[in-house]
Amino acid sequence: MAKQWQYPHRRWNPLRRSWVLVSPHRTQRPWQGEVSKTAAPAGLTYDPECYLCPGNSRAGGEVNPHYDQVFSFVNDYSAVLPDPPAHVDETSSPLFAAEPIQGICKVLCFHPDHSLTLAKMHRPDIRRVVDAWASETEAIAALGWIKYAQIFENRGAMMGASNPHPHCQIWATSEIPGEPALETDAQKSYLAEKGSCLLCDYLAAERAASDRIVVENDHFTAVVPWWAVWPFETMILSRRHCGLLPELDSDERDGLADILKRVTSRYDHLFDVSFPYTMGFHQSPIDGAAHPEWHFHAHFYPPLLRSATVRKFMVGFEMLGMPQRDITPEDAAARLRALGD
Repeated sequence: MAKQWQYPHRRWNPLRRSWVLVSPHRTQRPWQGEVSKTAAPAGLTYDPECYLCPGNSRAGGEVNPHYDQVFSFVNDYSAVLPDPPAHVDETSSPLFAAEPIQGICKVLCFHPDHSLTLAKMHRPDIRRVVDAWASETEAIAALGWIKYAQIFENRGAMMGASNPHPHCQIWATSEIPGEPALETDAQKSYLAEKGSCLLCDYLAAERAASDRIVVENDHFTAVVPWWAVWPFETMILSRRHCGLLPELDSDERDGLADILKRVTSRYDHLFDVSFPYTMGFHQSPIDGAAHPEWHFHAHFYPPLLRSATVRKFMVGFEMLGMPQRDITPEDAAARLRALGD
């Protein structure tokens, strides 16, 4: 089959209601930019200097228990706090708007073994992490004053991860953050206009087209989105329409563990390196309102472009105009699909 889309064009992202520029001919340009060093994978199963390993002291003075599965705690350096000042300082202009925000920041260690990543963990261990994500979401929602729980993992030094121990963070806030707010508005508008779920319809279209699918099982599908910005960006969508992690039944949680294992393993095989990325779940707000428009999904944003040492930067036109990518999503999906689990 002849290659398609091998010319400059732009693609619509219905979740953010914005455009992405695609420039496939630019893959042929010579590279004289920064070449990064690859971070060596953690080789120790226990690091006495690691503040996340079992039994070790954290920077705030707390001592971790000798946990043997999943362990969570309130971040010692939280970005938001449950009891901020009631009022912010006065400003000299209404254009200098500010308001207090409440929140909770937690750290969730996936496993006591310092050397592991999601790609290296066994599926039953990842399933325990999925259960912990669901439990944490339920506990945070029960507080009553939180409107959104953002679960995310920064993997690798290239993505700013300060510690290689397998872990993620949960930032829960009294207001819905910008990206989920944009997705909420887009999904609400689509439901009102079409009478159906945006991502249910999108998933059906992707499965019919098939050329951007990376891997799937009975409960989840991983695709390189039509509108992907990062070279090997992927999106994981639940096959059943649901909004929150706690809504996933036992089989679906196994399916999520399986798809996470298979996607991250393919990433590691792509350039034979422990692949850096930011991954996060976008789920329904927990603001007490019904959200029939919301469809549970996850985003993987990995920075690597050509090799383990050449990364994509968001600069120039991408910062001032709109996002741009070189390799087409179809080509990226084909490369990932061809790799082993």
